[in-house]
Amino acid sequence: MSTDNAIDSRTQVLLIDDDPHLRQALGQTLDLAGLKVLTLADAQGLAKRIERDWPGVVVSDIRMPGLDGLQLLEQLHEQDAELPVLLITGHGDVPLAVQAMRSGAYDFLEKPFPSDDLLDSVRRALALRRLVLDNRSLRLALADRQALSVRLIGQSPAILRLRAQIGALAAINTDVLILGETGTGKEVVARALHDLSSRRSGPFVAINAGALAESVVESELFGHEPGAFTGAQKRRIGKFEFANGGTLFLDEIESMSLEVQVKLLRLLQERVVERLGGNQLIPLDIRVIAASKEDLRQAADQGRFRADLYYRLNVAPLRIPPLRERAEDALLLFQYFADGASARHGLPAHTLQPGQRALLLRHTWPGNVRELQNTAERFALGLDLGLELSPELAPDGNQPNLPAISGGLSEQVEAFERALIAAELARPHGSLRSLAEALGIPRKTLHDKLRKHGLNFADAGGQATEELD
Repeated sequence: MSTDNAIDSRTQVLLIDDDPHLRQALGQTLDLAGLKVLTLADAQGLAKRIERDWPGVVVSDIRMPGLDGLQLLEQLHEQDAELPVLLITGHGDVPLAVQAMRSGAYDFLEKPFPSDDLLDSVRRALALRRLVLDNRSLRLALADRQALSVRLIGQSPAILRLRAQIGALAAINTDVLILGETGTGKEVVARALHDLSSRRSGPFVAINAGALAESVVESELFGHEPGAFTGAQKRRIGKFEFANGGTLFLDEIESMSLEVQVKLLRLLQERVVERLGGNQLIPLDIRVIAASKEDLRQAADQGRFRADLYYRLNVAPLRIPPLRERAEDALLLFQYFADGASARHGLPAHTLQPGQRALLLRHTWPGNVRELQNTAERFALGLDLGLELSPELAPDGNQPNLPAISGGLSEQVEAFERALIAAELARPHGSLRSLAEALGIPRKTLHDKLRKHGLNFADAGGQATEELD
């Protein structure tokens, strides 16, 4: 919830009392104690002005004209049941205050009360509020990390590093340049950056510059006024303006003409947009995430991309590794997509044979994750994988092969071992024992290999309930 007249997040205490003398005295007490206090004569409309995660506490009299303290307590707790509310009572209001405590009030003070009692109660309430908000923040961070691991599946060092970079950049309100080959998941990364940011409640607008005809790209991005060109009969709001308050994802930015790049550079620098045929500058509050499958520095050197726009976008670059650089994730991703396709089509899940696993690991995936997903779809439908059989495999397809990675023999063997364990982790296992049996190794050996390869049974959704040998 957000309102135009929301209570300042720096305010620590909201004091509501219709008695001006008591309100002034209590306000001074809190102010002299170093607390930032806001005093109000009534509580009408107050609940709508308080953000759910406002870091302060409320001190309110019970007996007030209009909205009384008990009604205010009810309204406040409808939107945040953990917000501390302290009630001030007259002698005859003590039974009401006791009832309010049972309904969730933090404390009550009976008039007249010493100033120290008020300060002690407020300070304890503020400490509790900080603890509650810290716990909320930790829960959100954990949920975000878990959501990110579902969107960007894998346990390779490359994908772990990418997830960490996304988590760091999502919290910073800066434009981002995503670089990656076709099919690596650039829009998935862009959406993750938006959903993990403070702009998550705003719009996410995606547009592929490479799919737009040159004649309409400016109108699509910047909008136009009536009569701006032949056929422009009414005003059109462009994508930049439509994304106000949120995120605009601009894919295949290398496809933009140099003329449009000039306008984009101005927008990024000044955060204003001017519709075609108009003369009004419209302020924008947007985050721009651009993406390219090309080396924009090389394109700039060749005169195909503006160098000043490249340097403006390259403040926070984010490179998505191609699938061939994280070959150990191929089986994990394949199983995820295949299981999803089987469930979607109402078909039983198929089991990969050893030769098929080796083939998937050996394939270089020029189409990256998109190609792998299509292959998994075919597999779920009971069709051939559609991949060429590696010449190193025996005709029966049962001889294991090594993943297509660089390095010596020991590095390749380790990568292959890690990939097989990671793939088995993707399958449901209720215990370490069943996982070890599926891999054909003792549990103690499995424990050592998990630690060696940086894999975690619990992270894969398992519950390690047994002691290791």
